[in-house]
Amino acid sequence: MPRRVLRRTRTGDESVLLPPETVVALRGELARVADDVVDQIIREVPPYEDAFSGPMGETIRGAVQVALGGFLSLISDSRGPDALAPRSSAVDGAYQLGRGEVRSGRTADALLSAYRIGARVSWRHLSAKAVEQGIDPATMASFAELVFAYIDELSAASVAGHRDESASEGRIRQRMVERLARHLLTGAPEATVLASAERAEWTPPVTLTAVLVAESQAGTLLQVLRRGTLLTTDLPELDGAALLMVPDAHDRRRATLLRAVRDRDALVGPARPWVDVRESYDRAVRARALGLTGDTEQHLPRLVLTADPQALADLRASVLAPLDELRPAAAAKLRETLRAWLLHQGRREDVAAALFVHPQTIRYRMTQVRDLFGDRLEDPDTVLALTIALGVEEVGR
Repeated sequence: MPRRVLRRTRTGDESVLLPPETVVALRGELARVADDVVDQIIREVPPYEDAFSGPMGETIRGAVQVALGGFLSLISDSRGPDALAPRSSAVDGAYQLGRGEVRSGRTADALLSAYRIGARVSWRHLSAKAVEQGIDPATMASFAELVFAYIDELSAASVAGHRDESASEGRIRQRMVERLARHLLTGAPEATVLASAERAEWTPPVTLTAVLVAESQAGTLLQVLRRGTLLTTDLPELDGAALLMVPDAHDRRRATLLRAVRDRDALVGPARPWVDVRESYDRAVRARALGLTGDTEQHLPRLVLTADPQALADLRASVLAPLDELRPAAAAKLRETLRAWLLHQGRREDVAAALFVHPQTIRYRMTQVRDLFGDRLEDPDTVLALTIALGVEEVGR
């Protein structure tokens, strides 16, 4: 809401603040004020050093003159206190200026610095001319208040424009990033993915690594990961999780990534060439379905053995068929013994230690196993099949 400031003459009546001849004199200063404002901003605010050169500088000088001219029109108007509210055209112009600063890549801090300098320089010129015109101290104080209130109003409008444009650009870029993520995960042609990356202003890395994390933790984790990390939650398989695709977290940098997700319920897939990140994502999703956490590279045996559950079930049924006639408890003991025997390469003492039984017990059980399996225990293909079939019980522990 515009700030309302009353104007008073020396007699206390609400009227024009400055006499017409003073306003005319001030208008004559506007070109010099505009030149000085632009020059000071260029010197004191680095982001504007090149921005105001050439035609752009002339445009800004004209804008400063128009804004201050509008102010002088306001204070020379006798329509009452609401006449002091900045005209809608001036406010709209300031708002559009703020939006344009975002598109030019300049921050709100730089914009506010420019306004502060503009206010200081403008007041120096206008106050000097007002004193020269014989304006008394009381009126000068009111004049100062109105000048700074007016410039505050314009700067607030510019900041609002900057904020709105930033939010709009952020939403647009997020949509571009989400589209890029979808293209990466749906196997879109490489030309399509590259075009999507360019629209999202995203520089392709060497590799991408998929990280699954609870959606509630994604925002904070994103702040500590490498610049250029892609975030999406718009995937049906995620079910409450978020996918982060981290650039160049391969080789020794993987340890840094793993430290970043430590103590979080996260899954880290393998690093893959960036256009093949779907492979990393698929592995992380499968690990999540198995209830695993952390580094998927530490779960490779289980991921391999459970890649085709039906094939594994058929293999177990076939290769362990000799145990089918035994009571369940007896069959379980022999399976456990045979698995330990295979993993420890027949070293009886090690097998006994692993199962917390006497070596003689292992000898007795293995005699039973050999009676059931016969010469098949000497066949390399059978030994491999048994190792796979029984290995899934080991990695599932």
